[in-house]
Amino acid sequence: MTMKLMKAFISLEDGMRILLDCVEPIPRTERVGLLQATGRVLAEPVVAGMAVPPFPRAAMDGYAVIAEDTFGAGNFNPVRLALIEVIHAGDTAGRHVERGTCIQVATGSPIPAGADAVVQVEDTELEGESATAGRVKIYKPVYPRQNVSPRGEDIQSGREVLPSGTRLDPSKIGVLAALGITEIPVFAKPTVAVIPSGNEIVPPGDPLEPGRIYDINSYTLSALVQEIGGIPRLFPIMKDTLEDVRRTLREALVCDIIVLSGGSSVGERDVMLEAVEGMGEVKFHGIAVKPGKPTLCGVIEGKLLLGMPGYPTSCLTNGYGLLVPVLCKLARLPETRTGGIELPMSRRYTSTIGRHQYLPVRVEHGEVVPAFKESGAITSMADAEGYIEIPANVDLVEKGERVLVKFF
Repeated sequence: MTMKLMKAFISLEDGMRILLDCVEPIPRTERVGLLQATGRVLAEPVVAGMAVPPFPRAAMDGYAVIAEDTFGAGNFNPVRLALIEVIHAGDTAGRHVERGTCIQVATGSPIPAGADAVVQVEDTELEGESATAGRVKIYKPVYPRQNVSPRGEDIQSGREVLPSGTRLDPSKIGVLAALGITEIPVFAKPTVAVIPSGNEIVPPGDPLEPGRIYDINSYTLSALVQEIGGIPRLFPIMKDTLEDVRRTLREALVCDIIVLSGGSSVGERDVMLEAVEGMGEVKFHGIAVKPGKPTLCGVIEGKLLLGMPGYPTSCLTNGYGLLVPVLCKLARLPETRTGGIELPMSRRYTSTIGRHQYLPVRVEHGEVVPAFKESGAITSMADAEGYIEIPANVDLVEKGERVLVKFF
């Protein structure tokens, strides 16, 4: 039996550099509504077309006054002011505040004309029951502009509030809403051709004949693409023939990036390498990671092709380690998995020297427990909460050694 030899492995660092060099951020833009904008990236700067707040407003419940009227007020010598009106948030006063008078205001309501401060309600006492005939005792003086939010205190008109390239999160969506914006230009999401291959796999739900298995990788990769903010386009299962591989790859070139699973190993019937070499350029075939060694990187007509291993754990692990950074660059998103938490290993773990390992793990009782079974077991990932990275020059992680857990 003839076996196709895999080219010399490259390091994870070199492989990652090559992958990122093969893609550029997507220039396409589109307009979306605010409810669809979370997680998207602004394609243009946002300049405030109005002030926020658009009028001076009360910073708390109380009484709008002329500050000078309250000077000298104290617990034993309160100042008495005539209450001439009551307004609520959303209302505007019909009367002006003049010397010796006040208007009751609610938090957020416009400051009535003539007033320059607000006495909080806790420092007052109402005499009488009528809003137009009562009097208010003021027990604490206020200074001009106290408890008043001036016009434009939050956002000044004409100011750039969000630069281009900003990733929109709930707080930034709030800024847009405060400015009355309903639609916003954002960069398009990357489209990802997800192509399963192998004569042995069938779609979930189809009858399972002897020797066949259900397609797992298409769904884990598509879910990962969606989680990062891309749009997966799932292709039919590609057969292990050069003709079908070439035809499918040509159709997939409408997407921004092509991701395949299976067909990148050294088996006699694996024709992926031959197809990519004939249609474009192979950047590397084989990377020093565990699991996920038989990874293929190529470029066809300017589009990156990433051939993942067929084993489910290897495929999804490389999805997190290799595909996610590529998608983030395409979508102009920051790398999302740089953080983590340091915890001790629950037991000694032996790695493979010379290969950077992504080890699926879970946390139990404050310790890191390896969840890896074998590359073909999808439960290696389903039972894990995250992963740790073991460098290529490390072959042993001792019990109790602190490692950085990166959560999914």
